[in-house]
Amino acid sequence: MDLVGWLRANQVSQGGLVGIAIEPGGAVAVAVPDGAVAADPGQLLAADREIRPRWAVWSQETAGALIRDGVRLTTCWDVAAVQRLLSGRWRADPGYVWACLHGVPADQVPSPSSGEPDLFSFADEQQAGPTLGPAEALQAAELQRAALAADSDRGIEVATARSESTVELLAAELAADGLPMNRAAIEGLLAEIVGPRPRGPADAAEARAARDERVLRHAPAGVIADLRSPVQVRTLLAAAGVDVKDTRAWRLEEFKDKSPLVAALLEWRKAERISTTYGYAWLDEALGPDDRLRGNWTGCDGAAGRMTASSGLHNMPAVLRRAVIAEPGHLFVRADLGQIEPRVLAAVSGDAALAAATAADDMYLPVAAQLGVDRPTAKVAMIAAMYGQTTGHGGTAGRRMRSAYPVAMGYLDTADRSAQAGTDLRTYGGRLIRMSGGAGAAAAESAGARTGRGRYGRNAVIQGAAAELFKMWAVTVRARAAPLGARIVLCLHDELLVHVPEERAAQAAELVGDCLTETARRWAPGGPVRFIADISTVRCWADAKG
Repeated sequence: MDLVGWLRANQVSQGGLVGIAIEPGGAVAVAVPDGAVAADPGQLLAADREIRPRWAVWSQETAGALIRDGVRLTTCWDVAAVQRLLSGRWRADPGYVWACLHGVPADQVPSPSSGEPDLFSFADEQQAGPTLGPAEALQAAELQRAALAADSDRGIEVATARSESTVELLAAELAADGLPMNRAAIEGLLAEIVGPRPRGPADAAEARAARDERVLRHAPAGVIADLRSPVQVRTLLAAAGVDVKDTRAWRLEEFKDKSPLVAALLEWRKAERISTTYGYAWLDEALGPDDRLRGNWTGCDGAAGRMTASSGLHNMPAVLRRAVIAEPGHLFVRADLGQIEPRVLAAVSGDAALAAATAADDMYLPVAAQLGVDRPTAKVAMIAAMYGQTTGHGGTAGRRMRSAYPVAMGYLDTADRSAQAGTDLRTYGGRLIRMSGGAGAAAAESAGARTGRGRYGRNAVIQGAAAELFKMWAVTVRARAAPLGARIVLCLHDELLVHVPEERAAQAAELVGDCLTETARRWAPGGPVRFIADISTVRCWADAKG
């Protein structure tokens, strides 16, 4: 019997959990409650297409291994991702998760790197621990799903677990596919910014000295400095009549139009960052022979819950976007969520007045009218509320928010107080945000430390919820856009970049907007909050506005 027939014989239908794991020899094992079988890639693809189960996997590693065999699963339940959602901790190796699900305190589970066993026996200390294969992945997923269902009557936690899991499939695909980059364009940009590719250490030193000289030519006579030393740079600036407490870029910005030295220094810093982090060594390591820029992706960075990537994919300087060019016959659909955090605040707090403001394309305009201030001040007030700023212009504007939007402010204040008291928080989607130590530890801290933790808590519940909404949107786009031959190639904070055949780009752009509407209905059913995205079709990433 083939895999499809076997699953049907075991009464597996669409959305039903099925365990899957890669065995040590590379074979794929599939499990249901009553047994397990081996499967080849073709059988998996057929079962995924014809039945669409939710595959229970231990981690993203399974998806990565299957992609190398030509298998891309539609959906999954990623045990590691859900463990992080539930526990607020990063560790999620199979032995650890299995132990935690069976009542072993987290601090008593040895690390795999400690040399101690990673498998445990719960009935008899003399027995060997369980083999953590597909059957155990299935059991772990079922235990996690039961824990989520028991903790909430809203259902959003289970929905979050599903989207967080499927994001791990997307992360594996992003790592495998890479970001299209034009090699000639990026080589040209690097040559323009940091100089020609060095032929050896002497060339590299000469280019470095040339970049430094473009700054030091503006120094007072007889004054020299190592531009990589903040102390020496501050002394250099003082000698030129620029007296600053530190040399942070934002502090120097106000002097750049008055001082050629400061202007040159700020430009030098941009070139130096590209040279040291995004230079030729980075290019040789990260850009494949197929002109795709690759890094490792994770679906969650911790408490904030945002996707992250290595190889500079999440911090690439804007100037280098000029080299991110769609392949011949393709375009990018670029979509960026607009004013996402204040809109999320309106949704998760249930503040009807703030929700009404989201009907506008620019919600800061109705907020400004409500507060009786101009738009820039309204924006400052909103940011101050979410980040806990209580002094200066932001603090003054933020205080007006209390009378205009008391429900939203109450939601933030509750998170702030709980965080200060050392009480753990949960995002709207159910992610645990650990505030460590409990009330006793919090009481022993300084007032400043508690205040800082309170500000962190009030922002984390909004950032975390925004990340959950974004990822649910991303996996919806992933599923709906696949028939168009479109694939997501970058997830950057609140921005999606989709690579699509040129003849289907307009259809894909419309679909991305429709997916946001669909996601909002699932994420906040019946809610009055309007979410928007700036969507454009471009050949080069740098051509997208915003």
